[in-house]
Amino acid sequence: MKTHMKKIALAMTLAVTATAWADNATSAAVMAPLEVNNWSEFENQLASVKSIGVTGVSVDVWWGKVEANGDQQFDWSYYDTIFQKIENAGLHIIPIMSFHQCGGNVGDDCNIPIPSWIWNKYTNQGVSASDLKYKSEYGNESVETVSLWRDDYVLSEYKEFMEAFEAHYASKANLIDEVNVSMGPAGELRYPSYNAHDGGLTGYPTRGGFQAYSEPAKQDFRNWAIAKYGSVSGVSNNWGVALNSANDINPPSNAGSFINNGDQYNTAYGRDFIRWYHDALMDHGYRMMDNAILAFDGAFANVELGFKIPGIHWKMSASDNTKRSAEMAAGLIPSDVDLNSASTGYGYGDIVGVAASYNNHPRDVVLHFTALEMNDDPNGGGQSLAQSLVFWVANEAAAQGVSIKGENALSGGVTYDGGWDNIVNAFTYASYSGMTVLRINQVASGTGNYRYQQFINQFLVEAPNGGDWQRTVIFMFGTTTTGQDMFIRGGLDHNYANTNLGKNCSTSNYECAMPIRHNNLRNSTTAGWKGGDQYLDWYGIEASQGSGAVGTALDWTTNNASNSATVAADGYGYEPLNTYGDHYWMLDVEMDCSATVNGWFELKSYISNGPGWEADVAQAGTPYNSGNHFAQCGKINVFQRNSSSATIGTF
Repeated sequence: MKTHMKKIALAMTLAVTATAWADNATSAAVMAPLEVNNWSEFENQLASVKSIGVTGVSVDVWWGKVEANGDQQFDWSYYDTIFQKIENAGLHIIPIMSFHQCGGNVGDDCNIPIPSWIWNKYTNQGVSASDLKYKSEYGNESVETVSLWRDDYVLSEYKEFMEAFEAHYASKANLIDEVNVSMGPAGELRYPSYNAHDGGLTGYPTRGGFQAYSEPAKQDFRNWAIAKYGSVSGVSNNWGVALNSANDINPPSNAGSFINNGDQYNTAYGRDFIRWYHDALMDHGYRMMDNAILAFDGAFANVELGFKIPGIHWKMSASDNTKRSAEMAAGLIPSDVDLNSASTGYGYGDIVGVAASYNNHPRDVVLHFTALEMNDDPNGGGQSLAQSLVFWVANEAAAQGVSIKGENALSGGVTYDGGWDNIVNAFTYASYSGMTVLRINQVASGTGNYRYQQFINQFLVEAPNGGDWQRTVIFMFGTTTTGQDMFIRGGLDHNYANTNLGKNCSTSNYECAMPIRHNNLRNSTTAGWKGGDQYLDWYGIEASQGSGAVGTALDWTTNNASNSATVAADGYGYEPLNTYGDHYWMLDVEMDCSATVNGWFELKSYISNGPGWEADVAQAGTPYNSGNHFAQCGKINVFQRNSSSATIGTF
């Protein structure tokens, strides 16, 4: 029933006209490449995403890149460059304090290990390199991040790094929207339960692998069990097993059998082991966030902080004892609560509670969650409930008063309409308040570009590019035959703008263009022409528009409510704003009114494969003389081809 209801919700979402600015998204960001190798390409990508309304760029600040040469030897040169390019593009920065390795995770295309000197720094204190690493149930050690069971040693290193970052970039505090804190592998609050060090034994879609087999981890488990039951004998009695000493208290000797037999649910030992393992991760989250608050107490004292949890969506619908096992191996959920109840957030109450614990703190803490683009696939090989999980976590965040923002889990998820439909569904019916797209190259062009533009137009709470963005509609009457489409070009007259407005439109064409973001991308015929159309301009096809565009594309509309096609569902056809008749072609955009002349701009229509340009007109009451139509930004403007008449009204 839940899946069925979500499908209905999705259908409702897609039927809603994407014209009004919603009130539930405050940011629309993109992730920078893990490491930029082509600066020219990156600059072009920045310009492209800026033009569609993206607000900021998330950047991994790799500990292993900055402090590779030695303890306290910081090299910020790469970040000086990338931050400046982001600033030059007019975008804000969301740095990630990346205390994890770059490489070894899904989609990684770089190799930046954490600083090599960290592994031997504490040997004179009796802490070996192995003590600093996670060790799996298979005996393999992870080098992706330092184990949480040695936070007592490395937290000071993280704090020094964050303090150095704040000191170096204090002057850019006004450009930094949030600092995200890496809390584990891939920057997420989790164990490396499905990572490369286990040689494929624990990857998707397996149950994962427990990572609690290092000596510090085992000692912590022993201390926790004895503290709970008072003594080794108390542990023995409650678990119903013979224990001769504390050293007999250990993680499962055969984790496969432990899970397959259902011990995690059905035995006191199993429930306790999962609870300790889970709580150890929660405690690490608190320590990391407390540490960040202490570190960022200067120029960044008022900057939001955030952290991310992953959408581990596989093994969720299993019918055997492996159900929810992948999430447990990652440490995200315990096994001693009702995992089928909204009252526990379906197991996510504790981890959402890490963020909620700072609700009364002056510093806001934002929770980030992945997998917004994914479907439920309970009967597939992954036994996935990804979309359900997206709602479970968001609903729990809302219940605990936590600000939550979303991401796509896989970069390919934003290159096709189905992924974006799921993202729109999540923002329409759940509490997500911001989006960060993985990764910038996926939305710099193509389907990802125009769908993110559409998303921004629909959901962002305020105009992301500055200026004065307002919904603007143009109707142009003109009859056509099959194979003909209507376009307009427009902007400001070059000579007028050069002489009266101080613009240099001869050198920089787009000085006289109107920045736009299309609200209607549902017409399959015109969507390709609109997706890369960022300006109403005089110059024809833009570099990112689909082949065949002659300017900015319009859609055929009618006032006949019995018409089988509608603008709301199909992108053309019946449109309530059209009160005039058939053949009124419509442009529906958000336009930056600050680029106009006191709200006015010019336009002229063109019909492809036929009549071509309309004749000059002589419209009355315009700000200067022109042979073109004049429209007003933020209004409904109605014209007829080859006619000087104009009707301009409000919404």
